[in-house]
Amino acid sequence: MPRVRGARYNAETLEVRYEGLNIAEVLGLTVESAAAFFAGVPAAARSLRALEEIGLGYLRLGQPATELSGGEAQRIKLATELQRLRRDHTLYLLDEPTTGLHPADVRVLLRQLHGLVDAGHSVVVVEHDMEVVAGADWVIDLGPGGGTAGGRVVAAGTPAEVAAAPGSRTAPYLARALGPTGTN
Repeated sequence: MPRVRGARYNAETLEVRYEGLNIAEVLGLTVESAAAFFAGVPAAARSLRALEEIGLGYLRLGQPATELSGGEAQRIKLATELQRLRRDHTLYLLDEPTTGLHPADVRVLLRQLHGLVDAGHSVVVVEHDMEVVAGADWVIDLGPGGGTAGGRVVAAGTPAEVAAAPGSRTAPYLARALGPTGTN
């Protein structure tokens, strides 16, 4: 497809405008900017709000999927799920969704995950961020090491129970995350 001044659209396509912006300009917006731009379009506003609510307001609409981290891709899938009005019990399984996130964005994501649990769903998170682990209802500590030195259940229980588990390499870090009261 011929490029016009760096855009990946032909001149005729770039002439089409919505509220003053062409497709290349719209795809250059961040989710946060697009949410304001499309506030009057209910379907778009709902989708963009879901992305904002899980801490992805900084992504560009036209950002290639190959540029997303694994955590960002998982959160996009989660945002898609959050938009569905699902009444059935659902199991959500996430693999280190906080990787690369700013602590403020981690808190945003955790609010959404706790909301899913409060709505009766189950959320299983594989995570190394001890602040996230400290906020869990139940923790399974696998180890004692990585690779062939791991894969066994070292401890299981509430975060406070795992933080006190002898032989757990995770325990001292989790205890620090829980703080002096033993709760997060």
